[in-house]
Formats: sequence, structure tokens, C-alpha cells
Amino acid sequence: MAAEPLSDEALDDFLQDHQGWTMQDGMLHRELEFSDFAEAFGFMARIAVQAEKLNHHPEWSNVWNKVVIDLMTHDIGTLSELDIELATRIDQAARTTG
Repeated sequence: MAAEPLSDEALDDFLQDHQGWTMQDGMLHRELEFSDFAEAFGFMARIAVQAEKLNHHPEWSNVWNKVVIDLMTHDIGTLSELDIELATRIDQAARTTG
């Protein structure tokens, strides 16, 4: 089943309910800071497992204690429910890190 574009209403609801996420260049964007490299990298490893389960992978980068994440469903060229689901899992992991 192909991903369906996310409605503007669903996106607005997500952004209101999830602090730290913004829209940047048509993608959901979040920057996280951790205590050190090991904590940041461990967080990324946990998210990688979740991304594989969803078969939906983030664009991200890591420099020392910072992780920058951008989400978009490239197959359809816009946001979908997959992005919301992965962002929600990222939020859950961020709350339990540290």
C-alpha cells in the first residue's frame, strides 16, 4: 500500500501537540542535543531500529552531541502518516534518553 499525503489539518494537529518539530523546506524538522556523543549516537541507533520496522528512514546528521532530523516521504514527495509515526517514536525515544 502506498503512503498517502498528510492533510494540512493532520500536520497542524501534530505540530501543535509535538514541541520541537517545525516545518523546514517541506519536511518535518527537529534538532536534539544530548550530553555527549555516546548518548546522541545511542539515540540514533534506537531510532534506526524503529525506522527499519516502519521501512521509513530519516534524513539526519550527527555532530558530537547534536542530532538533526528531517522527515519526508520521498516516494510521494511530501509528508505522510509515516512521517508522523516516526516523529512520534522519535519523541518517545527522546523523552527516555538520558
